[in-house]
Amino acid sequence: MSLVKHNAILAIGGAEDKVHGKEILHTFFERSGGTAACIGIIPCASRDPVAISGRYQQIFTDMGVTNTVVMDIRDRDQGEDPNWKTIIEPCTGVFITGGDQVRLCGLLADTPLIDIVRQRAQLGEITLAGTSAGAAVMGHHMIAGGGSGESPNRSLVDMAIGLGFVPEVIVDQHFHNRNRMARLISAMTMQPNRLGLGIDEDTCALFEGDGSFQVIGKGVVTVVDPSTMTHTNEPDITAADPLSAHGLGLHLLAHGDRFDINHRQILATNR
Repeated sequence: MSLVKHNAILAIGGAEDKVHGKEILHTFFERSGGTAACIGIIPCASRDPVAISGRYQQIFTDMGVTNTVVMDIRDRDQGEDPNWKTIIEPCTGVFITGGDQVRLCGLLADTPLIDIVRQRAQLGEITLAGTSAGAAVMGHHMIAGGGSGESPNRSLVDMAIGLGFVPEVIVDQHFHNRNRMARLISAMTMQPNRLGLGIDEDTCALFEGDGSFQVIGKGVVTVVDPSTMTHTNEPDITAADPLSAHGLGLHLLAHGDRFDINHRQILATNR
């Protein structure tokens, strides 16, 4: 019996293995159609888009992909070009590189290109992956920047509107590697109707079409669930005051663990 690989959305915490087993990138390659894939690369978050797109092109070519296209967009007018529709149509996978998520959204938010990518990804017509900044933009709400290493407070996190590929979540990346727990908790007190995902480096949350995600990679996906929160002082304090948040749900998910976003619960794994 052959296994059918369905399209998926991959939020990668950054610094994914590009040299050895390449597990996460190989998963993206397989979910995009393997050697039959046509992969579009969006390097707009990077200040050196030629170098970063070239590196990913080489990785996918080495895996056996013969058809890659780079969407090197440097200004808003380019992103609004309707011709992107014909370029994106044959793509079976789209990969968004790292860099600066604010730059990425500034160039691509509300453009025909990103609207088509979002629609096709949500319909399961393509596999979409974003690493680092490319993962930060996954939700409707986005962590645009902020600090680490201090108590949770509103000034610790800058929020903005993301690209809305998986609108229910707010993603923070390089998570434990850069000590960002306080930042994500601060964000969740401001957006209690969303689900917070802190994704470590070389780690991925792979979203299936059924509203669940699975963890792959070397680290942990930290889930901060504010749906169980019974109290926060967030509306009543100044930006620099310490936050209180009672009853937050917290899960640490490692390789193979699965989580149901809609019902906010761990799913059984086949171990």
